[in-house]
Amino acid sequence: MEFTLLQLTENLKIAFRADELSLIFAAITTVMWILTGIYSFGYMEHDEHKKRYAFFYILVYFVLMGLDFSANLITMYLFYELMTLTSVPLILHEMKEESVSAAMKYLYYSIAGAFMSLFGIFVLSQYAPTIDFVAGGSIVAAELSHGGLVLAGVFLMLIGFGAKAGMFPLHAWLPIAHPVAPAPASAVLSGIIAKSGVLAIIRVVFYVVGPEVLRGSWVQTAWMVLTLLTVVMGSVRAYEEKVLKKRLAYSTVSQISYILFGLSTLHPLGFVGAMLHVIFHAVAKNLLFLGAGSIIHQTGKIRVTELREIGRQMPVTLGCFGFAALSLVGIPPFSGFFSKWYLANGALASEIGGFSWAGPVVLLLSALLTAGYLFPVVVQGFLPGKEYDIKAPEKCEAGLNMTIPMVVLAVLTLLLGILSSGIIEFLTQLANSLV
Repeated sequence: MEFTLLQLTENLKIAFRADELSLIFAAITTVMWILTGIYSFGYMEHDEHKKRYAFFYILVYFVLMGLDFSANLITMYLFYELMTLTSVPLILHEMKEESVSAAMKYLYYSIAGAFMSLFGIFVLSQYAPTIDFVAGGSIVAAELSHGGLVLAGVFLMLIGFGAKAGMFPLHAWLPIAHPVAPAPASAVLSGIIAKSGVLAIIRVVFYVVGPEVLRGSWVQTAWMVLTLLTVVMGSVRAYEEKVLKKRLAYSTVSQISYILFGLSTLHPLGFVGAMLHVIFHAVAKNLLFLGAGSIIHQTGKIRVTELREIGRQMPVTLGCFGFAALSLVGIPPFSGFFSKWYLANGALASEIGGFSWAGPVVLLLSALLTAGYLFPVVVQGFLPGKEYDIKAPEKCEAGLNMTIPMVVLAVLTLLLGILSSGIIEFLTQLANSLV
């Protein structure tokens, strides 16, 4: 069922429709928004501008719902731009010099990416039978004229929408913006808002163009190169970073490109792995940022080297952080293992030359680096060494408003892995209808 809000011209309309993809993104957005919103009550309790924060936090949610349920490229682009504009105040909330600078960088990169995407929309509107979203795409490769121009337009859209997802080369805003935003804003920026770029790319590739048009083309090759480059770069930078929230931001750069790599295989298994990681990464990364926010809120410590013994002060918080780390690294039975399993198998089954083995190798390398930048925080937090054994520190856990959402997310990282068979079956049916 489709609802048309505004008929702009005979062929252009602002319209909404619910399908399997929109329901997945809307569901995960709603769950994360509610849990992070509850956390915000405690985190923002003494903030003098908490009402302004709450207004934009709710506004961004409704804009994301419009984006998720868009029925065509024009509607999606409109809400994509609105999402950028309405989320800027979340980044510059504290109104410090670095906050304003980071918000402007986020805005500039997003607008640059959006203009590239707009060019691609102009191209597709000329050569695609329709810009409405159709499962499997509406362009028939064998009948395509001006194929070079269409491929160029699609590639620009991949780069443009990939800016929001933190894909190289338009990734630099993400590690700057996340650390300066309030922790709950960082959580939804990383776990949800950055994935609006993923949603837009899925719509373009699998609902407008169609995978057959891109399979074996230079666009697929370039796309895969960029995703794997981003995975390695983000992981290495996260491993080297000493500021906790910035380390998590670089991790997001890497992890979201896992998703984009799975999509670039244009194979059902890769698609399933990508969609699993959309869900599982949202849960784990929201939890990591909320955990980091609680530590900063309660202790003021922002650097990894300051977190020795933090597990004695905040055992629940660091325990939840540890659950998220296990999931993000991909340790079974935590949820992240299953998404990475399908991503690796999707690459191997796609039979796309060197990428069939390069993909799994890069994913394994990134997993090792992920363990290298997350596990020491947990291990040293609980087991700081003999020099810290003299006196047990005083407990300083955050209040229930902040702790309960983290516990719920920690449980989800495990339950979604144990009960993943139903999700995988649903996503497999969706993948077979698209790829």
